Amino acid sequence: MSEQLKKITEKHCGNPPAKYDDLKVLFLNCTLNRTPVLSHTEGLIDLAKKIFEANGVTTKVIRPVDYVIPAGLGLDMSQTPEWEKDDWPMLQKEVDACDILILCTSVWLGEKSSVCNRVLERMYGYTHQFNTKGQYRDYGKVGATLITGNEDGVKHCAMNILFSLSHIGYTVPPQADAGWMGEAGPGPSYRDEASGGPENDFTNRNTTFLAWNCMHLARMLKDIGGIPAHGNQPDEWEAGCKAGFNSPEHKR
Repeated sequence: MSEQLKKITEKHCGNPPAKYDDLKVLFLNCTLNRTPVLSHTEGLIDLAKKIFEANGVTTKVIRPVDYVIPAGLGLDMSQTPEWEKDDWPMLQKEVDACDILILCTSVWLGEKSSVCNRVLERMYGYTHQFNTKGQYRDYGKVGATLITGNEDGVKHCAMNILFSLSHIGYTVPPQADAGWMGEAGPGPSYRDEASGGPENDFTNRNTTFLAWNCMHLARMLKDIGGIPAHGNQPDEWEAGCKAGFNSPEHKR
């Protein structure tokens, strides 16, 4: 690196373009391991968490596997005959309170964990509710994903998770996925000695880009009051306000 580039880089790195200390990020660590069992995924979460916290962002990490989360699409499955307890409404309040949601998962058989799938299903069950502007409730929130494992599948899982978040209403920034994979077959996981995970420059770069892109996008959305409410309100569509859509006239 030339001295000129080094000076430019040092100046740029120390001067972010905005303040982020009013933002909140929630990491849902969809590990299969209950607390306090070691979670390799949490090692990658810790890396991103430090970047957010260094810029004043409030962070919180929750393991959904520590809670009772029934299958279903109801708002509260304990109100159905099938289940006596449902902790998801409490977790949904945590989701609602954040500006940035990062779904984190390990990879099993090339897929995201069953816990991650359950979380997305329960979030989907809330999509019939609207925000104060009449849009789907999660408009204006930023979504991303962190993934670990020791077999292939990071991009496959990210593709599914990021689509799901977008479909629910989240805004996905550029390069909103980062992950680490060990060698194929049995071998060390991310936090294991000599795994090379914490030192992997590609993973560290992508995790850093993810954190900053989430902060930048959340900052922009918060400053403009979220996604503009025009042409994206279900009740107005039903009332006849088609916002520029004209039904094609079928020729006979």
